[in-house]
Amino acid sequence: MENSAEVTGFILLGLSSAPELRSLLCIMLTLIYLVTLVGNLGMITLILLGSHLHTPMYFFLSNLSLVDFGYSSAVTPKAVAGLLIGDKFISYNACAAQMFFFVAFATVENYLLASMAYDRYAAVCRPLHYTTTMTTSVCAHLAIGSYICGFLNACFHVGDIFSLTFCKSNTVHHFFCDVPAVLALSCSEKHVSEVVLVFMSSFNVSFALLVILISYLFIFVNILKMHSAQSHQKALSTCASHFTAVSIFYGTLIFMYLQPSSRHSMDTDKVASVFYAMVIPMLNPVVYSLRNKEVKSAFKKVVEKTDISIGLGLLTL
Repeated sequence: MENSAEVTGFILLGLSSAPELRSLLCIMLTLIYLVTLVGNLGMITLILLGSHLHTPMYFFLSNLSLVDFGYSSAVTPKAVAGLLIGDKFISYNACAAQMFFFVAFATVENYLLASMAYDRYAAVCRPLHYTTTMTTSVCAHLAIGSYICGFLNACFHVGDIFSLTFCKSNTVHHFFCDVPAVLALSCSEKHVSEVVLVFMSSFNVSFALLVILISYLFIFVNILKMHSAQSHQKALSTCASHFTAVSIFYGTLIFMYLQPSSRHSMDTDKVASVFYAMVIPMLNPVVYSLRNKEVKSAFKKVVEKTDISIGLGLLTL
């Protein structure tokens, strides 16, 4: 980071330059972030408190909620501050930190989705061997591996981007320090960085997608063999919800990263980024968990215990 003396910070243009849209966008993003916080932290709390939710599927869901909370928090508060008080400046180190945590958590989610798909394959296709296949050790290794891949990927990208020289402009045409947007500002020779970005992103996304597609291919084959119409409908509904979220997540990632920077439209990238940086973390608790009967049951038990505790507290007064 030898060029830190040349550039002390960046200016984030934000989502929109239209003054009449600032208040509306600020309210919308604040509501999205609050729902994200409540949904994901609430999901983690429910899974921790509900002993019957201590299964591999909910272990991965709790990690997914933690990751969604992490990369949403890396982006949304700064974007809201820019809209609310017009604070568009972000320091050099803060930009690097924001990029690091966003890339790290987004990559972790990528591999967690693949781990969850494998877990569902084991549950649907090998139910008799499920407990011996998805052991505590296997689940822990899959989760730890996801975090290691995520943070190593972030270290590589941030180290590569911030080793370049920034001397032309410090205005980032985005609402956060995303890799393509910051890379576009460099006046260094960046062809190698662009190729590395496309290659590593392609590898991470393709590998996880391959695991997901193969897992669900076997799941769908098993579903076709089911004779119960109710089982058919339940399984298809679950898969449809999963593929909706996966399609949005991977669709926007592919759109953003698997193309040369020369073909990027920053305004279009902003819209795509809103989906995977803000909307997906908000929707994931609903798509993966809140429609689940076991989660609803755990939530009712927590509410009942809270009501009882409050009642006992009032009686002792």
